[in-house]
Amino acid sequence: MRREDGQVTVMTIGFLLFVGLLAVVVINSSAAFLERQRLDNMADGAALSAADGLSRATFYRRGEVTLDGAQARRLVGRYVGGDGVRIVRVTTDDEQVSVRLERSIDLALAPPGWDSQTTIVSEATAQLRLGD
Repeated sequence: MRREDGQVTVMTIGFLLFVGLLAVVVINSSAAFLERQRLDNMADGAALSAADGLSRATFYRRGEVTLDGAQARRLVGRYVGGDGVRIVRVTTDDEQVSVRLERSIDLALAPPGWDSQTTIVSEATAQLRLGD
């Protein structure tokens, strides 16, 4: 006859490992989600700030609404300043500006063999329009 002593112990250890791994995933995902929301808000604000980079010379001479790319980049840099956020791209066309930001964050829990950092990316676009 086979002995079944210790079978519950093996199953309990396996279950606890699974629950621990699930907790790590949930905690890290929640932290990354909250950081992503902050970065989204910053990208939105930076794009709106850059949309204020209206080429005043073109507007006052010809009445056309165009964005000054250099001014838009300066405004984004001033808005984003600090916090480990990298400005990856600021592009402008006639009346629209797009901003892409990145930020590396440390994960709250990193099991052995896992990377302890991840990169979060956010993009935002703002359009400059004249009111009628």
